[in-house]
Amino acid sequence: MIRFYAPDIATDPVLPENDSHHCVKVLRMQSGDSMEIIDGKGGLYHCRMLEPHSKHAIVEVIRCERLPLPWSYNLTVAVAPTKNMDRMEWLTEKLTEIGINTIVPVLCARSERKEIKTERLEKIAVSAMKQSLKAVLPDVMPMTQLKTFLETCKASQRFIAYCDSETERKDMIGIAGNKTDTAILIGPEGDFTADEVALARQHGFEPVTLGDNRLRTETAALYAASAIHIINQFT
Repeated sequence: MIRFYAPDIATDPVLPENDSHHCVKVLRMQSGDSMEIIDGKGGLYHCRMLEPHSKHAIVEVIRCERLPLPWSYNLTVAVAPTKNMDRMEWLTEKLTEIGINTIVPVLCARSERKEIKTERLEKIAVSAMKQSLKAVLPDVMPMTQLKTFLETCKASQRFIAYCDSETERKDMIGIAGNKTDTAILIGPEGDFTADEVALARQHGFEPVTLGDNRLRTETAALYAASAIHIINQFT
């Protein structure tokens, strides 16, 4: 069954315009039809269409169940957005599909993209959440200065993936613990500067490698997040 998204469904049984249009104009849903609505906070609402309208369809909530995330730790990926925004949008979609709590675009010294449209990334995350049958929407943060992220990060396990082999690095998969709140920091196409790595280390980030292959920014971020989930599933 196709799921719809209405963040305020618990108090306001009206679908947002985009979802109203999709269910009424595209799917041709009629009064009395059953539907599932998620609120992005872990709630799955089994509903019935009351008043089909292409801009503000009204539904009746029959029952609600909780669908928490299937992992017990918080996983944050902080990544310098790629110059090509399509790649950042792809990353947001895939991170949401495999599972993520927070996505933080970070502004670094060598960042080629200085601004992002957070609303666009949030819409992509919503679509991926519905497609992957999740009920919790990841937090997509606005562009954040690297220093600010380092100072505010609360994860007990912190990694910075770094390409420079002259810096001592450990294999992330070899040292990552399980069931632990984790933050992974991925740099821009030109990588972090030595000063940025030093600052990250001062804030408890461990320089790590993701293997022998040189990965693109979005590939590295997706690989690292996937690895943390796999470690938690099999250890």
